Amino acid sequence: MIGPSQVEALLDRDALIEALASAMADLSAGHASVPARVAAVVPEREGFLAAMPGHVPSAGALMTKLVSLFPRNAGTPLPTHQALIVVFDPDTGAPVGVLDGTVITAERTAACSALSARLLAREDATVLAVLGTGVQARAHALAMCRVRPIRRIKVAGRDPAKAAALADELSSVLDAEVLPAADYAEALDGADIVAAATHCVDPVVRRDWLAPGTHVTSVGFNPAGREVDDATVADALVCVESREAALAPFPAGSNDLLQPIRDGVITAEHISTELGELVTGDKPGRDSRDRITLYKSVGVAAQDAAAAALVIRAARERGMGEEVTLR
Repeated sequence: MIGPSQVEALLDRDALIEALASAMADLSAGHASVPARVAAVVPEREGFLAAMPGHVPSAGALMTKLVSLFPRNAGTPLPTHQALIVVFDPDTGAPVGVLDGTVITAERTAACSALSARLLAREDATVLAVLGTGVQARAHALAMCRVRPIRRIKVAGRDPAKAAALADELSSVLDAEVLPAADYAEALDGADIVAAATHCVDPVVRRDWLAPGTHVTSVGFNPAGREVDDATVADALVCVESREAALAPFPAGSNDLLQPIRDGVITAEHISTELGELVTGDKPGRDSRDRITLYKSVGVAAQDAAAAALVIRAARERGMGEEVTLR
């Protein structure tokens, strides 16, 4: 098995963003095979265990991910998302290797958010708001700095001490001013890009707190609530990985989109584009400097397949074992 520290060392963020662009284009074009995920629900813990198989031709990847999501782990030593990925040879179906999927989930999620920023955020975006203080928040800060000239980062979370700790950590590795914010509203004030990665029940992204032209990425999930308010969703150009995945019933879809559709705030047609359609140019992106844009992620197996393929190839190149093979 390729463990967490090895996966982190083998996964190059710039290469991952490029691989995800191809994978998202495959997905939107119908070339990738990504069945709807199935999940066993653990209602007493508000959690679930999901299976996510996928085949992405552009990555030469065939794999399945088993991922648990337990929001009550927030604030504990355990992450809310924990996962394993099993990779298979796409030519023969033979098992190739087992990877830690927790790091891959964090990194591919952040890299796809960064891809959305590359496609939708203003090119002169320099101020980033990070909402959340966990693994995803850290990964998003690191990834966003790869695609835009971020010079200032404001970090906010439910626990001010954790926000300060994450700000200190990021300050040591990024060429940017990183400061803790007193609350979510303060973090959003003047932000060009928002990276929301929380498990809050009530929305932490509110339209009244956003400046014109902000690009919002939202990856948070809580079965009892949502991360983005109705007004933001209604005003924004909305982008997703997959319309089918975003609109799937619980636990696969997004409350941030399903609830406003249910309540008549928007229709399903308001979801104007998929990432892959922006990559290929099949759909237009930002239509004005002041336009609010929103990338709402639910996570799809094509992302995991692209990331796992990069890890396997890098492991082979570093001579980590003949059992690690991928065409």
